Amino acid sequence: MRVIAIDGPAASGKSSTAALVAERLRWAHLDSGALYRALTLVAIDHLGEGEWSAQRVLAHAENLPVRLVLAGQLFRPEVAGVDVEQAIRSERVTRRVSGLAAIPEIRTWVNGQQRRAVNGHPAGVVVDGRDIGTVVFPEAPLKIYLTAHADERAKRRLSQQGQVLDAGAVARESAVLAARDAQDSGRAVAPLRPASDAVLLDSTTLTLDEQVERILTLARARFPE
Repeated sequence: MRVIAIDGPAASGKSSTAALVAERLRWAHLDSGALYRALTLVAIDHLGEGEWSAQRVLAHAENLPVRLVLAGQLFRPEVAGVDVEQAIRSERVTRRVSGLAAIPEIRTWVNGQQRRAVNGHPAGVVVDGRDIGTVVFPEAPLKIYLTAHADERAKRRLSQQGQVLDAGAVARESAVLAARDAQDSGRAVAPLRPASDAVLLDSTTLTLDEQVERILTLARARFPE
């Protein structure tokens, strides 16, 4: 299996790192969070802001449908044939995605979609998420657990959003991320944790290029041409 699994907490840089690793290896990139976000978008638009059942969400996902589609070297989510990559990054989706992703039936459906996508792309796929190495692709030859201090992750997220990096804003965002970490790590289904054979990579003091290069060095040793 030519899969690199990159897991880690929110705002640890998983997606940007995975995208660059995939680009330099000429592999495909799959952001598992995008599919959970697409389902959340569908639930908000079709079921409203109340409580959602897995059965109703997945019924819409199959009927619309919600699918992963390979565009170039990126697997992107589509809803009813429409690219929703921008829409799924909205705040209204971000607020609800963790709750939906904690539902076992939702995770089972998403995992199946991811496995089908990867099995159809034998050249190699870099997949990032929170349970890729532990649940979705436990047989992946290379697993990375990417993390960073909560304050550093807060600064990165605020910078990405174009916000001012004052001490108060960083502290507030750091608290939000810490709460998200606790929620993801404490959930009963597929909790956030490193796989037993994952390489731990703390990127607190690393640049993006430095962490990408470290993963590429490991990848070239595990996946000789």
